[in-house]
Amino acid sequence: MIDYNNKITIHRQMYPISDINNSFESDRGRILSAPALRRLQKKTQVFPLELNAAVRSRLTHSLEVSQTARYIAKTIIKKLDKKHGLEKLGDAFVSTAEMTSLLHDIGNPPFGHFAEVAINDWMRNKGVKLLNDLLDVKKEDEEFKEMLVEDICNFDGNAQAIRVVTKLQRLNLSYTQIAAILKYSRAAYEKRPQKDHKYSYLMKKPGYYYSERDIVKEICETLDIKKGCRFPITYIMEAADDISYLNADMEDAVDKGILKFEDIYRLIKEHCEKIGETYLHDLVEGFYQKAKENEDEPYQFNLFLTLTRAKLTHALVEHVSDIYVQNHEKVFNGEFNDALLEFDKNSKYTKAINILQEISIKYIYSNKDKQTLELKGHKILSSLLDIYTPLLKLSSEEFSELISDKNISCFISQRLVKRLSSKHIVAYKNSLEEINSAKNSNKYKLEEWYLRARLLIDYISGMTDDFALDEYRVLNALSN
Repeated sequence: MIDYNNKITIHRQMYPISDINNSFESDRGRILSAPALRRLQKKTQVFPLELNAAVRSRLTHSLEVSQTARYIAKTIIKKLDKKHGLEKLGDAFVSTAEMTSLLHDIGNPPFGHFAEVAINDWMRNKGVKLLNDLLDVKKEDEEFKEMLVEDICNFDGNAQAIRVVTKLQRLNLSYTQIAAILKYSRAAYEKRPQKDHKYSYLMKKPGYYYSERDIVKEICETLDIKKGCRFPITYIMEAADDISYLNADMEDAVDKGILKFEDIYRLIKEHCEKIGETYLHDLVEGFYQKAKENEDEPYQFNLFLTLTRAKLTHALVEHVSDIYVQNHEKVFNGEFNDALLEFDKNSKYTKAINILQEISIKYIYSNKDKQTLELKGHKILSSLLDIYTPLLKLSSEEFSELISDKNISCFISQRLVKRLSSKHIVAYKNSLEEINSAKNSNKYKLEEWYLRARLLIDYISGMTDDFALDEYRVLNALSN
């Protein structure tokens, strides 16, 4: 039975608010005032270290996604005729979709998705060696060690988002709001399933880390989310993200001078004609002619994009809302193993999206200047991790003394630890207290090192683009 009263609830870790609408208004306030959200204004969306404020950052992109999610959520409620508990939970449903979309990139590192590769490369090639040099792992603990290694080498912005809101920022959001952020249902220490697995799409990326396994388990049990499944409103956030970034990337590419209006028009037409796609072709053709006839040259692309975006967004919102409603039971149970926008492969809307994605990949994401900036980002983050390496070489006893403001023999570590966020250190200490193993055991030392590595990744991944660059310049100047 579909009843959103079982999914949209007042449950949260501390201080639950009895009125459901007040509970979700509280979530909105906590999210909008979160420092991690403000930092998104200086994190890369597509173009690293961008000085042009008109080009999208993670924050401005997230604002657009939240508006699209709000639109989708309202459309779904209308199509469902406010049934299944939504007659009373409509406002909470819409608010959850909107705020989840605002939060969806909150765990992303500086310099875009390429930074995820940089962190994982460093941890797999250097971090694991540090662990092996530090600890002589006994045979009975080898499996536990390999699990932690798999987890720490699979940094992902989606999984980091769960960590940010629960452990690092401690926003105390409702379980409903947190569950909606959980885009993928696989833990980072779990292997990716085969393509024929019933939840292969839902588990294609890490959704949370070993360090957050307990809170994720509690949330899933409370909201009746089965193993491998996702929360229904997450599908809305994902669709809103997919709809928002395609038009945006082309606008930013024109602002950056990578493509011109005529290039966009020509490329879309060519790709449509290549596969015989008429919907997007006719849409673009009509608005191109209108822009040429009714606007002066500097404003032609603006009119073309505004008309195309409005028409396409409306059509796509209707489309994904229909998919949601037509597959309502599977979506509600989190068993729908696909993205709403990708489900109907033969749909004219799916074909239109594929064309726009192909153009973005070929002509925007592969742009030489953009890739050069990504390489710079990789170098900056790898270098910062190298600089903070002494903290991962310490024994658990030495690091304990270090964060207790006691002197240790490693002079550099004493200076480096002072640069870390105090909130991150508190999160490390709190997680340390939850370790069940005996303090001097090999298993305890393994988990302590894992949490210490997680602490370092928290600090690096939480940096803005410009802060990371400045930290790189300062610390490299000191080391030269």
